[in-house]
Amino acid sequence: MYNIQTLNKIAACGTDLLDKSKYAVSDDAANPDAILVRSAAMHDMELGSNLLAIARAGAGVNNIPIDKCSERGIVVFNTPGANANAVKELVIAGLLLSSRKIPASMDWIKTLKGKGDEVSKLVEKGKSQFVGPEITGKKLGVIGLGAIGILVANAAAALGMDVYGADPYLNVEHALKLSGKVHYVKSNDEIFEKCDYITLHVPATPDTKGMINAETIAKMKKNVRLLNFARGDLVNDADIIDALANGGMACYVTDFASDALIGVENVVAMPHLGASTPESEDNCAVMACKEIADYIENGNITNSVNLPNLEMAITGSAKICVIHKNVEGVINNITAPISAAGMNIENMMSKSKKDYAYTCLDVSGNTDGIAEKLKGIANVVGVRVVK
Repeated sequence: MYNIQTLNKIAACGTDLLDKSKYAVSDDAANPDAILVRSAAMHDMELGSNLLAIARAGAGVNNIPIDKCSERGIVVFNTPGANANAVKELVIAGLLLSSRKIPASMDWIKTLKGKGDEVSKLVEKGKSQFVGPEITGKKLGVIGLGAIGILVANAAAALGMDVYGADPYLNVEHALKLSGKVHYVKSNDEIFEKCDYITLHVPATPDTKGMINAETIAKMKKNVRLLNFARGDLVNDADIIDALANGGMACYVTDFASDALIGVENVVAMPHLGASTPESEDNCAVMACKEIADYIENGNITNSVNLPNLEMAITGSAKICVIHKNVEGVINNITAPISAAGMNIENMMSKSKKDYAYTCLDVSGNTDGIAEKLKGIANVVGVRVVK
């Protein structure tokens, strides 16, 4: 029986996929074999000795200690694309909110309460202060063409916007999904210079932290409208506020409110609503639970942020799964004791991702004791035998 701990509420449509004869799912599991999490902070959490995997029901993994997990041979999964449509819809709403001054107009309407028969006249007299442009025909720059960015770009193009997209890591799978109406450009600077609206869809990394700042804002069109439904750390709040005050930016729409941004004129701040739909929560839960089950039962890895994707069937007696540092000589050191123990290697696959690698060996023969032998090899951080 495998113990699965939930650190947040995970939709039942996901956890119900975990066979109750194999898995016990609870929020208080002691020393769990796997953890399902959404937004709960894990950096100060003690990771038990049984922990094999963590699955984030969502895309961002800033709340998970990735380096610590890698060092311990713990696979960290996320669910890319599961909440993409929910975020896309909110971004499209953000485009309209930024243009038509809808939030400010609604706040103003509330001030007319109690005016009785005067309301209609006051509305007609005051509405001119909320005039804003249509989005059709305007240039939208999409920075980051992953699962969400592509949906946003395609939807905006369908709405009649002139869309530009930039992503140096655009893969073939995503490129094939991109509308032919979207102009692919090689640099963010080209988007800064051309676009009336800019939306961010990149992960928060040391390289992207603060990527929108006084220097990059200076490259943008005057009165640009900026949308951030990716991560709050991508922008420098103080520089955004300065740009809004001096006319360098017309509006900032963000799903990441901060104390500095609350109440600032022409800031539309939301309480991280991007994935807050029942459909999104269900999709994320289903994907996360499937990833956990496939890894525990079959040793397959899909959508890991710290290890490579690898899928291999078991045709022999067992599948030996080894997580190790991506350094020279480790695979030879792994295969030698397996052969010495009289096992035949029927098939082997090995893939790497940055500093770590995952090697799976489909073997025939007696695997008793082999896991402990392999765990003693230098640079090996995790070993499992799946039958």
